[in-house]
Amino acid sequence: MALVRAGYVDWGSVIADIDPYAWAFVGAGLAIGLSVLGAAWGIFITGSSLLGAAVKAPRIRSKNLISVIFCEAVAIYGVIVSIILQTKIERPDEVSDMAALLVNQKWAGYAVFWAGVCCGFGNLACGVCVGICGSGCALADAQNGNLFVKILVIEIFASALGIFAIIVAIIMSTNAKFVL
Repeated sequence: MALVRAGYVDWGSVIADIDPYAWAFVGAGLAIGLSVLGAAWGIFITGSSLLGAAVKAPRIRSKNLISVIFCEAVAIYGVIVSIILQTKIERPDEVSDMAALLVNQKWAGYAVFWAGVCCGFGNLACGVCVGICGSGCALADAQNGNLFVKILVIEIFASALGIFAIIVAIIMSTNAKFVL
């Protein structure tokens, strides 16, 4: 009912009227925000297990901090991608063909938005995955010191999810230009 009063027919026309720069800035914000959330969540998961396991085996405290460093790398991935996405957002100087400019701007805005969503949610999942693997690494290392390297290799594979998210986000935003 409220859509009809505002002059819109459906939600598609509402979304189509949102400024492409707003989409782009939200995408860059999601890239950094969700990546930092994933890193924080991973640090919480692995840190709590690390502290609990260190009560039984104090020797694991320093070497298992590598799991926390892997989680912090996820936040850095988001910062890098958001900086890359911010460099894509710029106002055009001169407008010659307004219709082509609007189509180009919408495409670029959506490309930057979805690149940010891809990076953000990919790094959110990566942070949680690295946190769970780091938690298992700390608990297994407290039980048997020979398992540390074996589980650390699995944790490295888990952190590769974040690198894949960065690569896909960069590929998605490569051709996004707000200028003609």
